Amino acid sequence: MSILSKNRFTITSALPYANGPLHIGHLAGAYIPADIFVRFLRLNNKEVVFVCGSDEHGAAITIKAKKEGVTPREIIDKYNKQIKDSFEDFGIDFDIYHRTSEQVHHELSQEFFLNLYEKGEFIEKFSEQYYDEEFHQFLADRYIVGTCPHCHNDGAYGDQCEKCGTSLNPTDLINPKSTLSGKTPILKETKHWYLPLDKYQPWLEKWLIEGKRQELKSNVFGQCQSWLKSGLQPRSMTRDLDWGVDVPLEEAKGKKLYVWLDAPIGYISATKQWALDNGKDWETYWKKQANPADESTLIHFIGKDNIVFHCIIFPAILHAHGEYILPENVPANEFLNLEGDKLSTSRNHAVWLHDYLAEFPGKQDELRYVLSSILPETSDSEFTWKDFQSRVNNELVAILGNFVNRVMVLSHKYFAGKVSLGSALTTQDQSVLSELASFPKDIEQSIGQYRFREALSHFMNAARLGNKYLADEEPWKVYKEDQERVKTVLYVASQIVANLAVLAQPFLPRTATKLFAMLNLTAQSWDRAGLATLISEGHDLGEAVLLFEKITDEQVAFQLEKLANAKAQNAANSAQAEPAKANISYDDFMKMDIRIGTILEAEKVAKTKKLLKLKIDTGIDQRTVVSGIAEYFAPEDIVGKQVSILVNLEPREIKGITSQGMILMAEDADGRLDFVHPTSAIKPGSSVR
Repeated sequence: MSILSKNRFTITSALPYANGPLHIGHLAGAYIPADIFVRFLRLNNKEVVFVCGSDEHGAAITIKAKKEGVTPREIIDKYNKQIKDSFEDFGIDFDIYHRTSEQVHHELSQEFFLNLYEKGEFIEKFSEQYYDEEFHQFLADRYIVGTCPHCHNDGAYGDQCEKCGTSLNPTDLINPKSTLSGKTPILKETKHWYLPLDKYQPWLEKWLIEGKRQELKSNVFGQCQSWLKSGLQPRSMTRDLDWGVDVPLEEAKGKKLYVWLDAPIGYISATKQWALDNGKDWETYWKKQANPADESTLIHFIGKDNIVFHCIIFPAILHAHGEYILPENVPANEFLNLEGDKLSTSRNHAVWLHDYLAEFPGKQDELRYVLSSILPETSDSEFTWKDFQSRVNNELVAILGNFVNRVMVLSHKYFAGKVSLGSALTTQDQSVLSELASFPKDIEQSIGQYRFREALSHFMNAARLGNKYLADEEPWKVYKEDQERVKTVLYVASQIVANLAVLAQPFLPRTATKLFAMLNLTAQSWDRAGLATLISEGHDLGEAVLLFEKITDEQVAFQLEKLANAKAQNAANSAQAEPAKANISYDDFMKMDIRIGTILEAEKVAKTKKLLKLKIDTGIDQRTVVSGIAEYFAPEDIVGKQVSILVNLEPREIKGITSQGMILMAEDADGRLDFVHPTSAIKPGSSVR
């Protein structure tokens, strides 16, 4: 079924955290695809509300505030403005860019919680949670760091190890520390309200796996299927925090709603505010209707890291509430890499949107085009400045810009800018116009299937068609002999330019505006695309201007130098030894039993990239240890090596394997690991003191 068979749409893009600026990975993940889709719907006269806003709660905000020595309010005000201004300057066409700190959002989030609470949907559980005795505060996931049990990264957070990507619980961490005091937290009992996702698993499997199998992109379906196969567990919907939406219960004073309960409700509260501002009924965009045909079509545009929240947790919340529609699709994109490495905010390895807008003024569409060409739709993709330069110069300038410029210049040179049909259309003319008429449908089909790269390639093929037509007809050679024929050639070429203006609108909105101005036409709706009569005979064209300028080698070199400087700065910072951790007592140290062991066997753990299964002779016994060193050592190269091993570490199950100990590793400034071992052979079981 064509997407255009629907009449009303509710389109959302992921709410960016208001704790830092936007970079090109954000644009390629959730914002450019959504903007193309929305512009296309509006060109087809569909009723659309396109909402987004800053996610202004959660531990990430308070951690940023503590690092900068300011209040959370100062952080969210600063970055909300920067993000909103960047979106507007770049041209992402939201109906509203809202904030989850607004009162309307707090009230709606609390209404959701109370609705589920009063229905008895929550499980009330007492559990032990880490608590910082010095700060008298329970610690949310991101307030706890420790050693990852999988890859042994010392900087893992309580919810995720950002080095190996594994999802964690705070109690999974080895040697956990509070980010507030730097001390080891204690476990203290606290009460929270859990959403029983396991209860909704049968419904989710029917709705998602059976009902959405053909609609969801392969990367989205695969991740959802994996989560469901692993079995869903109850998830806490409240947190012990001092920043966020208050839990609306007398017995829950001091507790806040889990950010992944309140954040997606931000889409609804943004719509509600927009409706209040514009005299609309917000419920028609979010709630079920008496006649299902009158319901809005809800589509979430997000990045891959938000798939589980938008496909499992938020739908479960909406289902439990009962009054709200469910998403028809969640076309999540994968990650965009930069110059052979992952985009990293902490390492400043990024192309920041506000920097790009300042350094490439007026070149919003150039970045839109390049990112649209390489969107990570089902797998990761990569942005490089050389490729950016090549695509702008060899495609936008040399194909689209060159064709339009030649048509405009020749029309003004030969016929004072007047379009007229001279001699009759030839078979070649009719063939070109017939092919031109096919592009709108091709683009529509690709956009309807969320294949935006493919849709953009159809648009550029229309420009290539125009270039080839001019090259074949060579009006500059024919003019002296047959001016009437040249009139016809430029008439056909002008129709192609006019069609490019219509087709460009979802992809390159500023370019489309320039084209309509040059053609002396008003903007056209999508149903006009493909027509061979967009420009009437006798029409006067406007002034010719260059659509694009080439990206210079100097501009590319400057950007590469910026990245190199950031990398050098990171290396310099990393080269400095980390400060000593908090003091421990001699008795604490003596509790650790570290021995010299010999690796007897080593093999990779199936379906993992980082883990090796080792069999180690500890002198006490022969035991299995799972270690996250597979990126640095081949199994066959380490058999026989001696290692330092902590033998009295509590056993832990990793990927179904019971690991009995931890080998000690040294990590250098760039993250590379090496063994801590004796310089000569020592009997296994010898103590390290």
